[in-house]
Amino acid sequence: MSEITLKIDGMSCGHCVMSVKKAIEGVEGVSASEVAVGTAKVVYDESKTDTDTITDAVRNAGYRIAG
Repeated sequence: MSEITLKIDGMSCGHCVMSVKKAIEGVEGVSASEVAVGTAKVVYDESKTDTDTITDAVRNAGYRIAG
C-alpha cells in the first residue's frame, strides 16, 4: 500500500469535500481517504492504480490539483 497527500484547489465547502471523497473512493485500488477542504490523503494499492488515475478522478470531479 502507498499513500499520497494531494493539495486541491477549488474546494470551499462540505459539498466539495464529499464530491472529492466520492471521486477518489470510486477509483479501483483506493482503500481509504481523508478529505478536507483543500487536501486529500489517499491510501491505495499500487498494483491496482496509480497517482495519475487518482488525480484524474479529482480533476474529472471539477477540481484542480495544486502545485
